[in-house]
Amino acid sequence: MHELAAYAVSTANSRGRRIAEEASPGRTPFQRDRDRIIHSTAFRRLEYKTQVFVNHEGDLFRTRLTHSLEVAQIGRSVARNLRLNEDLVEAIALAHDLGHTAFGHAGQDALNECMKEYGGFEHNLQSLRVVDVLEEHYGAFDGLNLCFETREGILKHCSKKNALELGDVGERFLTNRRPSLEAQVANLADEIAYNNHDVDDGLRSGLVTQQQLEGVGIFARHLAMARQQYPKISGRRLVHETVRRMINTLAGDLIRQSAVNIAQASPVTLDEIRAAPPLIGFSREIAQEQQELKKFLREHLYRHYKVSRMSAKARYIIRQLFDAFNSDIRLLPPEFQSRYQQDKHQAIADYIAGMTDRYAIREYRRLFVVEES
Repeated sequence: MHELAAYAVSTANSRGRRIAEEASPGRTPFQRDRDRIIHSTAFRRLEYKTQVFVNHEGDLFRTRLTHSLEVAQIGRSVARNLRLNEDLVEAIALAHDLGHTAFGHAGQDALNECMKEYGGFEHNLQSLRVVDVLEEHYGAFDGLNLCFETREGILKHCSKKNALELGDVGERFLTNRRPSLEAQVANLADEIAYNNHDVDDGLRSGLVTQQQLEGVGIFARHLAMARQQYPKISGRRLVHETVRRMINTLAGDLIRQSAVNIAQASPVTLDEIRAAPPLIGFSREIAQEQQELKKFLREHLYRHYKVSRMSAKARYIIRQLFDAFNSDIRLLPPEFQSRYQQDKHQAIADYIAGMTDRYAIREYRRLFVVEES
């Protein structure tokens, strides 16, 4: 591992785990966190949870699992160049979507609406709940007992109401402090990954066209570069050459601008990072190009009528499942019925949030479709 900057998170300055454990002889604490995340049940389910396209729509579209791996790869590269803790960035990246519902953002929005009267639903908070409470692997504790800095990075957003209930990991939302630079890197690696793979998946699906994207500055610029270097290529190969160049440009800009921001702030300790404004970021020009791309995807992909149809079905399924479980506890699996006694609506949210796309569809059919023999 490369030499860390003084303000990077390290074993020496980590706040450690909630429940003390003996150190692992062959791994750093953050490598151990990463391994626990990879071996978790929630991580395996990410293979069948989707971003934009419902899982059965096609095998080639990104899932939450492939997305998380892409975020980890981008994040590690950025962290290495900034002398930050790669293992922590990787752990945060692999865990950041563990609490996401089936059916992407449509599923999250529907579950949040169902939970509106009971505190709402937010997938970052649910991801933290997964690693703190819901995973059942160890005899000594619930959850995965991850390091504070990993948990802090998973919780990107949080209301003040929820922050008050979360103890140390919610404190920064009440005191206007920042998370580690590693958490900031993972957050923007997430943005780079999902914008670019949504371009790729949008083209692959045929819902957006290359001609449409040629009106978007960052895509047009890198498409021209790919055509200039390889004038004979076309189709998927040309798209891949364009998208990979976009990712390289964004990651490179993030490294350069963040290095400038860090040099100007001159932090010496991790505490100084937490007191400073966000230091990981894009240059103004690249940030504007990113916003233009986001706007395009929102208008032409996420609001495409075929995606809207999928989203409408997804919201309907989530609402029907929630209402059914809320009206009759006996429809829940036994292990969730016992949690139901402690917090009725949270138990339902835990069950639904843990579902994959196809499991949610199957569960809907089991409850509402009468099969003929």
